[in-house]
Amino acid sequence: MAITILADSACDLPLSFYRENNVSLIPLQVHLDGQNYEDILTINSKEIFQAMLNGKAPKTSQVSPEHFLEVFTEFAKEKKQGIYIAFSSELSGTYQTAVMIHNQVKEEYPDLDIEIINTKCASLGIGMIVEQAAQLATDGATKEEILAHIDFLIKHMEHLFTVGDLEYLARGGRISKTSALVGGLLNIKPLLNVEDGKLVPLEKIRGKKKLVKRMMDLMHERGKNLSTQTIGICHGDDEESALEWKEAIQNEFGTTNFIIHSIGSVIGAHTGPGTIGIFFLNDTPAKS
Repeated sequence: MAITILADSACDLPLSFYRENNVSLIPLQVHLDGQNYEDILTINSKEIFQAMLNGKAPKTSQVSPEHFLEVFTEFAKEKKQGIYIAFSSELSGTYQTAVMIHNQVKEEYPDLDIEIINTKCASLGIGMIVEQAAQLATDGATKEEILAHIDFLIKHMEHLFTVGDLEYLARGGRISKTSALVGGLLNIKPLLNVEDGKLVPLEKIRGKKKLVKRMMDLMHERGKNLSTQTIGICHGDDEESALEWKEAIQNEFGTTNFIIHSIGSVIGAHTGPGTIGIFFLNDTPAKS
């Protein structure tokens, strides 16, 4: 039986990916100007970033229980096999809601066959897992093979983030208004990563050149076989900077394979325009 991959919009892959790879989209919600939107489907990150530049503060919320109920019931009725690759439970209530609704549907349909995976990842950290899982499903891999590969990627996925303007982190309560003001005046760039599913500040670095050097140092320390990996880069409506980071990584490690996408509305609403995220593995699967 064919296996369907499900992924929520926090994986920051474009709508075209879902359509072209038979991946079922689970949209988180965005709230702006008194209106509710479904991420990717009825609002995009360009609109969110423009609103933020205009001084607005969009809010986000998890996938609705009603949406999960509709999707899981459809899978049960059609006897479809699925693997849902979910946003970190430390950053959203989406995973917990999915589990709750899954258990509810399973009471009525005991044969419901959907595995729900808490990735403890974000953005393209999830997206790269989704891409590989979808390819394995297309290639006819078994459910157990796909789950084993997902588990490996989750355990070894590294996330490094920096933001273009500290003000947006301050609006979301991540840092104080005073820290944002002082940091902006001193050209301080925060370096953040994901630890056990949480977005955690690592260091504060003054100036872009020092930031690039420190990011390369961390990739040397944490990465493995970076020249042969596919490295993910996401950006907050700043493709020019993303391409500069790509060039820096190419020059440093000889990497040739990259995935570059804009950050989606949900994560972008918290980090703001100008954000850059880099994703790579600290180990690579043994070749069979």
